[in-house]
Amino acid sequence: MKTMEQYILDAIPYPIMYVDVNHIIRYMNKKAEFYFYEVRGYRDLIGKNLLDCHDENIQKMIIRSVEKLKAHGSEIYLGVTTDNLRKYINPVRDENGELIGYFERFELNQEK
Repeated sequence: MKTMEQYILDAIPYPIMYVDVNHIIRYMNKKAEFYFYEVRGYRDLIGKNLLDCHDENIQKMIIRSVEKLKAHGSEIYLGVTTDNLRKYINPVRDENGELIGYFERFELNQEK
């Protein structure tokens, strides 16, 4: 059974993927499952390394972004996807402020 938090995340109309500090995919909301599985054609991403899904340039960008988050950075704008979605990476911190993971967040790009 899902938790209340999972139902809330599933209600968000954009894909959200949570990844731990080792870049292992731990959670995807319903929109992320649809986007990555049905639209992009990936399968069984939970437990896989996010970096394995990207080329070397994107891997370096993700690693740089996570290093900024570790240095107590906040949300980082990554750019616009080919599907016209603005993509962000957001930190998830524990009660001591230490980075325990991050999530990718998307929103419709209103600018063209």
